Amino acid sequence: MSAADAAAAAPIRVLLADDQALVRGALAALLNLEPDIEVVAQAGDGAEVAKLAVEHRVDVALLDVQMPGTDGLEAARMLRAAMPGCRMLMVTTFDRPGYLRAAFEAGASGFLVKDTPSSELAAAVRRVHAGGRVVDPALAATSLTSGANPLTEREREVLSRAQSGAPVAQIAASLHLSAGTVRNHLSSAIGKTGEANRIAAAHLAREQGWI
Repeated sequence: MSAADAAAAAPIRVLLADDQALVRGALAALLNLEPDIEVVAQAGDGAEVAKLAVEHRVDVALLDVQMPGTDGLEAARMLRAAMPGCRMLMVTTFDRPGYLRAAFEAGASGFLVKDTPSSELAAAVRRVHAGGRVVDPALAATSLTSGANPLTEREREVLSRAQSGAPVAQIAASLHLSAGTVRNHLSSAIGKTGEANRIAAAHLAREQGWI
């Protein structure tokens, strides 16, 4: 697409979600330099994404995977339910293969690491907007050799809460489960990771992008 054609066409309306304001600002400034892309909304928390996307009629949402509160993966699931036509591109500092699988399961159309050159990021926005998919090549290669996430959804939930050191009773209450059920899920998750305890298991699972 030439610059003249791009300027004549309606710009791609983009939402940025990242808990780091400086990162959001830098990405917005770079993307707004493109004649066919306009950043129309920014969110510092995944919980804001779906509402803002609907309000601003967003075409493509760039979502950081790791955000406090509602992370990018959960935000993607919420956005897919609220606005199925909006395309999603996950952007992260951490090139973990488990995140790639989880992102596509959540409905994303692309996955890039944050050190991607700005020209490639803009091209990725255009590609997912056109209905294509974009995946960081190195991450895709790693994902093919790393195997699937061995944890069930409930084991991921329990282990994610366990990584902070929260007691079993607190985890059980937050998930509306019995303490015995939580212990069973933790035991299963620890066994699948091959680690000695829940903290080590959670650390490994996080490094792999499983939680």
